Amino acid sequence: MVQDDAESPATGPVGGPGARAVILGRISGLFGVRGWIKVFSYTEPREALLDYKEWLVGETGAWRPVTVAEAKTHGQGLVARLAGTEDRDTAAGYIGADIAVARERLPETEQGEYYWADLEGLEVRHRDGRVLGRLSRMLATGAHDVMEVRREGQEREILVPFVPDDVVLAVNLEKGVIDVDWEWD
Repeated sequence: MVQDDAESPATGPVGGPGARAVILGRISGLFGVRGWIKVFSYTEPREALLDYKEWLVGETGAWRPVTVAEAKTHGQGLVARLAGTEDRDTAAGYIGADIAVARERLPETEQGEYYWADLEGLEVRHRDGRVLGRLSRMLATGAHDVMEVRREGQEREILVPFVPDDVVLAVNLEKGVIDVDWEWD
């Protein structure tokens, strides 16, 4: 499993039809007076966010491309200055914005590894063919990742551990299905 964010990556239209953005971080505050911002990275390792010099900033459906002029690690976090941002007041306009990149810019995964953004929205089926619901989001836990599965018309969700070969029997991205050995309580 390749985690692309610590909570749940959101995806949304970017560029052409079918293109998606994957949220990799969030702008969490200001750093200094010369236009630098504090960045909270969802990537593992956190510095991986700095590999991208072009970010999509904003929120799903309202992305704005920006160029990273400068960026570095600072203590336990990251700081960056975006092109055209030379002072604290301009930088303040970015606080709270998500940072995303186009899905196609992310590295390819190894066999059996998946980006959370690729899994969310897939149908989750019991091994006997019964539909349990759709994967609404992934959660990071200490032991293993967990799928939050919602069934249409139901208010509550089920939590299914993402344990390959034990609970998760198969993932078929092309068909949009995850087969599991798990019961709806």
